[in-house]
Parts: sequence; C-alpha cells; structure tokens
Amino acid sequence: MQPLNLPDHGVKTKPVPGGAEVFDPVRRKWVALTPEEWVRQHFLQFMVQDLGCPASLIAVEKAITLHGLSKRADLVVHGTDGAPLALVECKAPQVKLDQAVFEQAARYNIVFRVAWLFVTNGLQHYCCRIEHSTGAVHFLQELPGFTAMSGHQRA
Repeated sequence: MQPLNLPDHGVKTKPVPGGAEVFDPVRRKWVALTPEEWVRQHFLQFMVQDLGCPASLIAVEKAITLHGLSKRADLVVHGTDGAPLALVECKAPQVKLDQAVFEQAARYNIVFRVAWLFVTNGLQHYCCRIEHSTGAVHFLQELPGFTAMSGHQRA
C-alpha cells in the first residue's frame, strides 16, 4: 500500500487468499484492505493517537439513510454525551479532494449535523467547522483535537 501523510501507528495487515486484510480495532475484525480502507484505518489511528479522540467514541462505517438511500459515513466521532461531534470522509490516495467530495460530506452532515467535517485521502487532510445557525463554513489551518472539538460541539 501507498505511504500516507499520516503517522505510522502500526496498522495491522495480513495476507489472505485473493488479497490482504487490515485489522479494524473499532469494529474488532479483519476487513478487506482497499486503498480507501488503508486511509480510513490510518486516519482512525491518527484521531485516536494524535488528536486524542477516544476509540470508544468513534463509529466506523456508520450506516445512515439519506433521501431514502442507505449510505455509510466513514468515521463518526461522538462527544462524551454520545451526540455526534465530527464526521470524517475518507477517500483513496489517488482520489482528488474536489468539490464533489466536500459535497458528499456535507450531504452526510444533513443527517448528523456535526460542527466538524474532516475530508482526507491520506495525503491531504482538510477540516472545517460548520456554524449551523448561520451556515458559515470555516476551513481550519490545523486539525483540531478532541478537546477543542468538544468545546465547540454545536456552533
């Protein structure tokens, strides 16, 4: 798999007939190792190890229904009160992070209404804070940690 612009926190992989698998510590199971899953697992570890998000408060591939369609949000970080706090959309490294990717994350946020949206392809990472009361979107220079996100849950 391609090296990413994320710290190496020892994401576990193993060969299996027909490919490889990666261990997801949140779902507690081995899953098919795709380029997007590679990014998802590295960003998950980054959020836990570097941003201080408790693994117990992160949902991986959380099922949602949007306009009658079943979708899956890559990562959803919950606050200590259990309410969704941040949404992360992961793409494979070769996927350009363009307007369509941000629009996908924004559509998912219709369901979650979180204040924090992250978008990553493992090489580039973006975060914006959404002020639902005004509709303002603020792109951040640095990715916020769990404590900072928790302090501004519902802007």
